[in-house]
Amino acid sequence: MGLKKRNKISAEFSMSSLTDIIFLLLIFFMLTSSMVQINFEVAESNSRTVAPTDISVVLMRDNTIIFNGHKVQQSQVNANVRKELKKLDKDKLKDATLTIVAEKGVPYKKIYEMMKIANKNKMRAIIGTQPKKS
Repeated sequence: MGLKKRNKISAEFSMSSLTDIIFLLLIFFMLTSSMVQINFEVAESNSRTVAPTDISVVLMRDNTIIFNGHKVQQSQVNANVRKELKKLDKDKLKDATLTIVAEKGVPYKKIYEMMKIANKNKMRAIIGTQPKKS
């Protein structure tokens, strides 16, 4: 009586090593993405629409901040925004707008901090654009 050997090759693939590799890649990209510095360049626009401006903040490359025409420190911006909001009428308060004008080369982190201040004070934030050169 002859015994038959079953030498079937298994076509299964082990997924455990693949998930380990994907997890390591995920950790690698999460760590390296926090090291990347983004420099924000002011956008250009064809629009001729002028947005309403209640409060304006100008961010310069040399870390100078000009708030409504006056030079201030970054730590003073939130307090100044609150003072300006108290001066507004109740009708204008719900549509209050913070216009952020950033010089070319300002890190995006600085612009983001101004947007957070606007969000904290429940107001809209607009990033100013420069006109396209024709």
